[in-house]
Amino acid sequence: MADTAKIGFIGLGWMGRGMASNLMRAGHPLMVKGNRDRTPVDALVAQGAVEADSPRAMAEGCDIIHLCLSNSAQVEAVIRGENGILAAGRPGLIVIDTTTADPVSTAALAAEMDAAGMILVDAPLGRTPKEAEEGTLDAMVGCDDATFAKVRPIIECWAGNITHVGGSGDGHRMKLVMNFISMGYAALYAEALTMGVKAGLAPQAIQSVIGGSRLSNGFFDTFMRAAVDRERDVHKFTITNAAKDTRYAAAMAMDAGMANPLGGAIRNAFAQMEAVGKGDHYVPWLADHTAELNGLDLEAAAKKG
Repeated sequence: MADTAKIGFIGLGWMGRGMASNLMRAGHPLMVKGNRDRTPVDALVAQGAVEADSPRAMAEGCDIIHLCLSNSAQVEAVIRGENGILAAGRPGLIVIDTTTADPVSTAALAAEMDAAGMILVDAPLGRTPKEAEEGTLDAMVGCDDATFAKVRPIIECWAGNITHVGGSGDGHRMKLVMNFISMGYAALYAEALTMGVKAGLAPQAIQSVIGGSRLSNGFFDTFMRAAVDRERDVHKFTITNAAKDTRYAAAMAMDAGMANPLGGAIRNAFAQMEAVGKGDHYVPWLADHTAELNGLDLEAAAKKG
């Protein structure tokens, strides 16, 4: 199937457009469906992709469909809708959901698709739009062994690090653990910057010392390049998405019956920023927000050095 698979792609945002381009570069016939932004749709159609007018039409004409959407509600609508994927009644169809999604929703959708002879694979993403363009994303895949063998060559078109983490839903569970850590970093870094600057340190000193120590990592680098160096587009992940992911992680922890006090604090940091209308800001601007709550202008402090 991998050599001749007809691929569909729904969700051509920052990550999806690069992934779709890599599928085309690998020689797969591509059908796409966009949303509000016509730019990536028009660009891919100009390269030979075909535009579908509904998820159902895509399912009727493809072997494998990728979803790269914002949340589980959108995934549910695409699969269950009146002109959704299930309505196509296409036995053997495989859907690869790369959305960071709620595992409870994933389990329900996987069962419905299985009853219709279809397969749902969860394969959420790690890294950034840059790696999406380069075809070197991380993928955490949840499905049975036989299905993984089928989809791996397809996923290799856009991922450089592929891990089969377990059965259905385990990819989404793993992604929530990852984002719990990364959004925890963001909340910690934002508060650490405010603490240091309020105490009299230059933001650049904090960036340099921690960045040169064993505490450094790729997330720290792009976060500080945004918060301190003021590179606004270096870490393109919105507060709205972060708030959603931390809610899903909290729900997963609750479902597992565990105490999750740090999760509550992390979730509230993003919920508060979203609640005051800053959901479209990128995650590193949590540092500006935290500083502002403490009477500090972080941008001015960064310019002063």
